[in-house]
Amino acid sequence: MDAGNPNDIDQRLPVGRTAVLGFQHVLVMYSACIVVPLILGAALKLPREQLILIINADLFAAGLASLVQSLGWFGFGMRMPVMMGVTFTAVTPMILIGSNPSLGLAGIYGAIIASGVFGILAAPLMGRFLRSFPAVVTGSVLLVIGVSLMKVGIDWAAGGQPLLPDGRVNPDYGNPRYLAVSAAVLAVILLLSRYARGFVANIAVLIGVAGGFGAAWMLGEIRLDEVAATPWFSVIRPFAFGWPVFDPLAIVSMCLVMLVTLVESTGMFLALGHIVGRPTTPQRLVRGLRADGLGAVLGGVFNAFPYTSFSQNIGLVTLTGVKSRFVCAAGGVILVLLGLFPKMAAVVAATPPFVLGAAALVMFGMVAMMGIRILATIDFERQRGSVLVAAVSIGMGMIPLLSHGFFAHLPAWSRVITESGIVLTTLTAVALNLLFNGAASQADAEAEAARSAGMADA
Repeated sequence: MDAGNPNDIDQRLPVGRTAVLGFQHVLVMYSACIVVPLILGAALKLPREQLILIINADLFAAGLASLVQSLGWFGFGMRMPVMMGVTFTAVTPMILIGSNPSLGLAGIYGAIIASGVFGILAAPLMGRFLRSFPAVVTGSVLLVIGVSLMKVGIDWAAGGQPLLPDGRVNPDYGNPRYLAVSAAVLAVILLLSRYARGFVANIAVLIGVAGGFGAAWMLGEIRLDEVAATPWFSVIRPFAFGWPVFDPLAIVSMCLVMLVTLVESTGMFLALGHIVGRPTTPQRLVRGLRADGLGAVLGGVFNAFPYTSFSQNIGLVTLTGVKSRFVCAAGGVILVLLGLFPKMAAVVAATPPFVLGAAALVMFGMVAMMGIRILATIDFERQRGSVLVAAVSIGMGMIPLLSHGFFAHLPAWSRVITESGIVLTTLTAVALNLLFNGAASQADAEAEAARSAGMADA
């Protein structure tokens, strides 16, 4: 897909169009955004009132973090089309912290706030490692991101998870009705992308999902019972569960999560620079990583979570070609409103996974293809070591996806690294690139990024 003019990033579209495109971004990330509070609530056996509170807070804080990242304020935010959502890396440490009777939710939020401050302070140090992310690293990471996320899209299209929470096989997984709706949504997205023009083509995903929602409604697969019981307005109060508790061990575990988040974000920000045709400079990278840290601080203050850029939204940017950062800012505003008006959020939450599955497959496939296109810019005959860098790092990234027990006997703290194919790929690719290719100069790295962006433009 044409990478377009870099100035498109700063383009201001009409208000109505911006709002619709922003809502499309919210729709493709919504399910992933609320699944973490649902998992945490179930693990800690939170009452329904508290669960609703943290879900609303999660949407509210994700919206604030997206606004900071896309608009940029006081040295925070990349000013690129980025949507922020809760990082899944934090789930296990948060459950362990919250399960401690002396810590609970207050201990979770204290650790999140401290890790956010740590992230803000560590961002400039991460910026110095930008030269360690040439095309072979960025392309490998982006390819693994896309392939890893395809499993999510596949499960959504089949109706959810193959196993129920109690370990039993989900009898509705792969229901022909779910597959038929997913296929119909995919057909609509493909036909509109092929034959539609302008704004209609840009919202092909939204139109396809809306059609799937209607089909699911007619099939009786949509339940709106909880919408009536959901209040219209909710106040997001800071420290709703009391003042945060700053436990040293909890802080260390969440700081490790923050380090992993910074590594993941670095790969995604570099990939986004390739996609939109504006290479990620050290300054932009530091601003983006600072926003990740600030997002965690906001999450801890407003009873939510640490945040990172969502790769499905990067896939949407690739698919639609709409690169305006103000569209993602509109998505941030919508997330804030959904947090403040829970009834609206309940309607969006009623969208079944199989309605979103086909759209997810398309977007995650686009992310993987961008990784392949970046790798295609490398002269593997001249840089023979790069073949091994890409091959081994991609293979390492597939381990969590293909073998769930591979790292089962390692210490529990290592899960924040071993359960993420993105992190394994990034760490492996950076290390092997230094071994085989050495540390490229900053000028060489920037020149390579410019060449890769030029290939995307072609």
